[in-house]
Amino acid sequence: MTRFVTKAAILAVAALPALAPVAAAQTTQTVKAVDEKTGPVSFANVASVRLGSDPQHGGSLITETQRSPLTPGQSKLSADRVAVPKNDGERSTFGGNWEVDLGKFGGAATSPYPAGIASRDHNVVAALQATNVPTAVAETNYALRDNARGKARPVDNTMLVLESARSAADCSAPNKATGTTTLTRLWVRGEDDTLKQVTMPAGAASLSVKNLRMGAPRVIDGADPAKSLSDVVVSRVSSFDQLIKQDGWRNGDVTAQAGWRVDVTTHVRDEANEVLPDVSTTLVLGGVSCSIPKNFVAVSGGSGNGNGATATQPPVPTEVPAGYLGTTAAAPSSDYRLPLGLGLLVAGLVFGGLAIGLGRRRTARSRGE
Repeated sequence: MTRFVTKAAILAVAALPALAPVAAAQTTQTVKAVDEKTGPVSFANVASVRLGSDPQHGGSLITETQRSPLTPGQSKLSADRVAVPKNDGERSTFGGNWEVDLGKFGGAATSPYPAGIASRDHNVVAALQATNVPTAVAETNYALRDNARGKARPVDNTMLVLESARSAADCSAPNKATGTTTLTRLWVRGEDDTLKQVTMPAGAASLSVKNLRMGAPRVIDGADPAKSLSDVVVSRVSSFDQLIKQDGWRNGDVTAQAGWRVDVTTHVRDEANEVLPDVSTTLVLGGVSCSIPKNFVAVSGGSGNGNGATATQPPVPTEVPAGYLGTTAAAPSSDYRLPLGLGLLVAGLVFGGLAIGLGRRRTARSRGE
C-alpha cells in the first residue's frame, strides 16, 4: 500500500506540468481573443486635463484609462479615484488651486455640489461584450472647484457642476458606431458669483460663460487671483483627437467617441490690475471611445448596449496607468486566464509533495524507524 501511494504521488507530480497548457488550450478554443493591435477595443477615462494651449510646451494630467480585455469581460475604474488631483504628484502637475470632484464625498459639510445632489460612486467601464462588440461608459457627478477662492465650504469654491453626466460609446457594426452624452443639470457660478442652473444647448452647440471669478489652476508669479477672471466653454467631444489620452489609447478603422469638454481661458491680472498672459486649460470629463475593423461582424449571442454591463466575465484589471500625455503606456494584459493554469500547476506540485512526504512517513513507521 505504501509503495502504491508513493508511486501515485510521483506520477501525479510528473503529469502536473501538462495540466496548465491543456487547460489553457481548452479555454482558448472556447473563447478566442481579439487581435490586440487591430481588433475591437474600447477605452474609458473619468477625467483628464491639458494645461496650456500649445502641446509642445504645455503639460497634461491623465487619470487611469480603462481598456477593454482581449476576451469578453470588462475593466472598471477603482472606487478610490474620487478627485483630480489624487495625490501630491498629480497636484504638482495640475497645480494647487483647482480640483475636480468625481461624485463621492464624506457628508453635507464636505460636499462640493449644490443641495440635493447625493454622494455617489462613479461608473467608468470599458468592456468587450460576448458578441465581441466593444463598449464604454463613464458616468458620475463632476464638480470643478477653485480652492484659491478660500471659502470655508467646498461648495462655495465650486465653479462648475455636471450633474449625472454620462458618456457612452458602442461599436456594434461599421455602420452602427455611436457616441452619446447626456446630463441631468448643469450648474455654473456666473458673473454675479452665484452657483445656478443653466441650460446646456443640444447637439453640437456649446455653452459659453464669460467673466467667472475664477483664477488659474496653478500659482502664477505676480498674479492676483482676486482680480483674475475666466471664460468657460462647455461642449461635447466630437472627434477622437479631442480626447486627452496616452499613446496606448488607440483608434481603428471605425471609431466612435464621446465626452464632455471644458475649455477655460483665464485672464490673469496682477495687484495693480495690469494684464498678464492668459492661461488656457482644457478638461475632458468622461472621455470614452470604441473602435472596430472595417470588416467587423459581431458574433452571435446578443448585442452591446453601450453601458458595459452585459459583459459575461467579471472585471479584469486592464488599464493604462495615470501619467503624462505622450508617455509610453503600459501594454495591456494579453490573456488574463494564464494565472489559472499556473495556479493549478503550483497547487498540484504542493499536494504532490505532501503525498510523497506522507508516503515516506508511512514507510518509516512500517520499518519501525
